[in-house]
Amino acid sequence: VSSFLISMVSSARVLMGEQRNPQQPSMPLNRPQAKEIIDLLSMLEEKTKGNRTPDEQVVMKDMLYALRMKFVSLTSGKSTLHTP
Repeated sequence: VSSFLISMVSSARVLMGEQRNPQQPSMPLNRPQAKEIIDLLSMLEEKTKGNRTPDEQVVMKDMLYALRMKFVSLTSGKSTLHTP
């Protein structure tokens, strides 16, 4: 579960403008798709409640929180990311 979660979180971050490699051009922002991933992870969190290990629970909670805060920052216009 943790590797799947990390993969989804990485995808959402890229869609919100984070670069994996500073040598490569950044991808354009795709807020709707990033939100879909966040919503999917939120549903996964709810559906797996009580079936995760304590470590998985912490990873899920922390990563989802970070994604949500980044998304709020992007949508509220307070982001420091450059959007073309």
